[in-house]
This record gives sequence, structure tokens and C-alpha cells, in this order.
Amino acid sequence: MFCKNLSVMCGSSLHTGYHSCREAVAAYYNCPEAPLEAQDVILTSGCSQAIELALAVLANPGQNILVPRPGFSLYKTLALSMGIEVKLYNLMPEKSWEIDLKHLESLVDEKTACVIVNNPSNPCGSVFSKSHLQKILAVASRQCVPILADEIYGDMVFADCKYEPIATLSNSVPILSCGGLAKRWLVPGWRMGWILIHDRRDIFGNEIRDGLIRLSQRILGPCTIVQGALERILHRTPPDFYHNTLSILKSNADLCYAALSAIPGLQPVRPAGAMYLMVEIEMEHFPEFENDVEFTERLISEQSVFCLPATCFEYPNFFRVVITVPEEMILEACSRIQEFCEMHYQGAEGAQDLECDK
Repeated sequence: MFCKNLSVMCGSSLHTGYHSCREAVAAYYNCPEAPLEAQDVILTSGCSQAIELALAVLANPGQNILVPRPGFSLYKTLALSMGIEVKLYNLMPEKSWEIDLKHLESLVDEKTACVIVNNPSNPCGSVFSKSHLQKILAVASRQCVPILADEIYGDMVFADCKYEPIATLSNSVPILSCGGLAKRWLVPGWRMGWILIHDRRDIFGNEIRDGLIRLSQRILGPCTIVQGALERILHRTPPDFYHNTLSILKSNADLCYAALSAIPGLQPVRPAGAMYLMVEIEMEHFPEFENDVEFTERLISEQSVFCLPATCFEYPNFFRVVITVPEEMILEACSRIQEFCEMHYQGAEGAQDLECDK
């Protein structure tokens, strides 16, 4: 019986994932606004590989892609390794990290291959509203540019917010949506991701599908064992698992935001989902530090608290906090950050005096 079942599975397209597994993913994400079938799904070794394959199939060397700033550093790393130019479009912290749409559209030229839209966001923890996503799609439609949607944090949004998959809001803009198990199901080491091909007007034609199939052949598909568990993970995970995860993240986000908001010299931006919170450093009140990198390095050495400097995300003078740790550790970390800031904070007069001493 085992040999018979194995032969049936091996008869499927191994490099893009077993047909039954792609059916399970398609069924999970299928909806009337964005219908999916197994042929619209490419399984990958994690969401990172999904992004890599999507970039490789959409853009040629010498072309450019539009990437959010602040944004996940892997986009730039992958693009540059392929000879693809990166143009950074701005997100606006004062508007909960919405895209500066005028700036985005100003960057599009005849060599633009795609726009990367990361929602919910790493590193910002932001979640775009339906109306904002529609405005993003309007830009893509006007400029005839496809979208690479990084939606690995899809549905990881807090109770007072709603997540809208971008493909459900347009039937004319072609979209490659990348996702995976790592975040929502909390299994990053299992390396299971996917690309969902949304192209209801067949704008991509056969080239994108054929290209993704050929690119997938380089590693002969994702982990077989995890594929075997995929249908059960997607369709039989108890709702309480998702609810409990989001409750913990929301509680931690609220605690962290409240604690950091009370610290002079820091300006956190309230997140609406994902696992992160971004904090602005009012550098004029910390004149002994040159930048966010030096600030966070000293925070590690003096308080043993590690926060990632947002220079890593092309956005200096901020840092990112990960809110997945237990509540007591969140409170302890915030207390240590407060102690650090109180030690180094300078008011307007103190900062001016220190600058004069230099």
C-alpha cells in the first residue's frame, strides 16, 4: 500500500508540490472575489523562496522593482543578487505606515517590473485598510505594473482591524501573493511557503506560470513530510489557536506601546497586526549617539536589550521591537529601555551644551 501511494504521489509535479497539497492551499484561500485552483499554487521552501521565485520570474537584470521603506531587507538582497535595481518608496509613520502613493507612482518608469506590497508589514506591524489597498491597486492599474504581495502575516491582525488580501480587491491587476506556514502557524523551521497566482484576465499569459514551474525545478519542491501534514494544518487547526496567538500579540503590543510612549525621547507607532512595533528615536535628545545603530548597540551593551536598528530596513533613527516574547519579558525590556533613555536623555539645553562641547 505504501509503495502504491508513493507512486501516485511521485506521479504528481514534485517540484511545484504535490497536487493534493496545492489543492489544500487553493481551498484554504479560495473565495468568490479571488478564485483559486491547484494550478494557481506553487509550493516553495518557505515564504522567502516564494519571494525569490516571484522576483526572478517577474523581473530581468537591468529592470527595477519598487520596494517599501521601511521594508524587509530580503527584498533588496534578493533583487541585487539578480541584477535588479531597487527603488524605495516611502511609508508614512504619521499615517500608520500607509504608502506615500504620490512618491510610489513617481518612481515607476518603463523598466519597472513590479511593486512589492507587504501587508501586514514587517517591520511596521501595520495593516492597510481596504480603501488604501484600492488606491495602491489604482496606481498599479494606471501604470500597468503587476504586484508582488508579501502576505506572510495575512490574518495576523488584531481584533479591532480587518485584513483584506489584496487580490480580492481587483480582477484586473495581476498579482503574485506569497505566504507560508511560518508566522500564522508559528512553525518557521518547517520551511513551507507558497505563491498564489491571481491573473483572472490572463495578463501574464503562460510565461509566468511556465517560468515559476521551471524555477521550482532547482530544488525539486519543498519538504515532503510537511506537505503530508499541510491539509490538516490548514483545515483542522482549532480556531482557539489563532485566537489565543492574536490575543497574546495584541496584549504585548498594547503593553509595549504604552510603556514606550511614556519614555521621553521615544515615539512608538501603534501596530495593528504582525509581530512588531516600530519606535522613533528623537535623536536630538540623545546627542552622544550618532545614529540608531549606535543607540541600539549601546542599549545591548548597557541593558542587554536587543532591538533591531531600523537602518536595517532603510529607515534610520527608528528601531524595531519584536512583541512575541512573554509578557514579563516585555515589561522587563521596556523597563530597561526606560532606564537607558533616562540615563542618556538630554533636554533641549543639555543637548545644545553637549553639541558645543564637541
